Amino acid sequence: RMDQALLLVRNELPAPGLNLAALSGSCHQCLYQFLAFVPPSNESLRKPGTASVMVDTQHPLTLLLNSSVGDRDLCKIQYHFGEFGNYSLVVKTLSRSTQTVSCDLIINEGPINSYLPILFAFLVYMGILAILTAGRLLMKIDPVRNWVYKKLNPRATDRMINSELGSPNTTDSINSDPIPQSWSTGSRQRLRSLDTFRGISLVIMVFVNYGGGKYWFFKHESWNGLTVADLVFPWFVFIMGTSIALALGSMLRWGSSKWKVLRKILWRSFVLILLGIIVVNPNYCLGPLSWDNLRIPGVLQRLGFTYLVVAALELLFTRADSGTWEGRFPALQDILPYWPQWIFILVLETIWLCLTFLLPVPDCPRGYLGPGGIGDFGKYPNCTGGAAGYIDRLLLGEKHMYQHPSSGVTYQSTIPYDPEGILGTINSIVMAFLGLQAGKITLFYKDQPKQIMSRFVIWGIVMGIISAILTKCSKEEGFIPINKNLWSISYVTTMSCFAFILLLLIYYLVDVKKWWSGAPFLYPGMNSILVYIGHQVFANYFPFKWKMQDTQSHAEHLAQNLTATTLWVIISYILYRRRIFWKI
Repeated sequence: RMDQALLLVRNELPAPGLNLAALSGSCHQCLYQFLAFVPPSNESLRKPGTASVMVDTQHPLTLLLNSSVGDRDLCKIQYHFGEFGNYSLVVKTLSRSTQTVSCDLIINEGPINSYLPILFAFLVYMGILAILTAGRLLMKIDPVRNWVYKKLNPRATDRMINSELGSPNTTDSINSDPIPQSWSTGSRQRLRSLDTFRGISLVIMVFVNYGGGKYWFFKHESWNGLTVADLVFPWFVFIMGTSIALALGSMLRWGSSKWKVLRKILWRSFVLILLGIIVVNPNYCLGPLSWDNLRIPGVLQRLGFTYLVVAALELLFTRADSGTWEGRFPALQDILPYWPQWIFILVLETIWLCLTFLLPVPDCPRGYLGPGGIGDFGKYPNCTGGAAGYIDRLLLGEKHMYQHPSSGVTYQSTIPYDPEGILGTINSIVMAFLGLQAGKITLFYKDQPKQIMSRFVIWGIVMGIISAILTKCSKEEGFIPINKNLWSISYVTTMSCFAFILLLLIYYLVDVKKWWSGAPFLYPGMNSILVYIGHQVFANYFPFKWKMQDTQSHAEHLAQNLTATTLWVIISYILYRRRIFWKI
């Protein structure tokens, strides 16, 4: 099967037989898991005992062979098996007098290179990019452009070229946008870098939600650590906070009262939460919507609640005039005027820390941050997530939580755990608030791109230093490890560090130098709600999914997932060209 190899164990030792166990390199402080009993050799027939097992190829394995009687360890082998490989492990005696045992791993049939489809896909997309870039360069040559004008409608062509450099006006939306992004007081021009950043996050999110070619690094990390899939949701939350800063100031400058803006905030939050619970969240393949097993938390629910808190907090202290602050420390003009906001955020974080490390959880050590199951040598099998999991089970009930957490495969945890649970929402608010800070920087230094970029760098460095301290630059041994399931504070600071640096690069390329238009990520970034809900609702429909000839092929899964993701980019481009933008 996919991500597996065949291992044949040949036991040339006499009775009593061997036990084969394995430990995955991705499983921290885990118990060895029994794989097979290998019978002893038949000395009269000179026939070794054999056993065949399937072993995981995603991560390095440690194989342990011990005697079935007395539990004496005979040999331990660390090896990273290759997908669809065929291996033999020969166990024999080198010296009967000293009872020295050798364990030799032999490759019977070499594995395939399961990463070649990724390389091929990369080359295909780079080829498409090269063709499009060459086409745009050719259009700058007068004879070529004139020839194209003759073949096409000149007005339509001119309108097409101009629209590529233009930005939609909020009046072109299907619905009014409660958070239109503005760049200056006198202009409604959008910061294309924000839409591009949002689009990058969304495209990666769609791809990993569709399966990511079934590669392990396009899935969420089982517990501590990061994969590609763990990057996108906090980035989306971050850029939502950035948009809030730009939007609220814009609406107030254009004459909207705070009460009117608050009603829009409440309405948008309500709709996001409702869409998450009713449209996106349920699995209708299991039957009609039922409260008995309805999952209450979710991605849109967390976005809606986070938006409500951060937008209301900003509305309470924002000013219609975002001019220069006259104070003792002008270099901190994007921070000091909003000290009550910072106190609120620090209080929230203190609550998270107190609940996480001080709340008593039945049958679990206080301050436990582990995955439960076979982790921590199997001492706390029902403590998945510590206080975070306990609060969700207590307030929501196990049937209203996510039933298949990422820790279930590697750590074999059996109790439900929701990565979008109640306690983690506190830190998603902190993440959005840091994004809000990025928005304030662009407002206070709107005519000073060097100041904007330098402050993005400073914030990125500060967040990186905090992460290094909290994690001790270690995946597992830090004070607070990076953990997407828990939305730990180190996860938030690390993702904020990446977000500030990524936004800096995109801002420099798109809005400062204008070397890049932001395409194609700009288009889904400007229709993010439609693309997110659409990709969830139509995930199991053609042409986003079809019956595969070989379901155990990374290549087929990758082709299907990339096709589905590309289709959503194309759909968002068509909507962009037609100036259709669905906003809540």
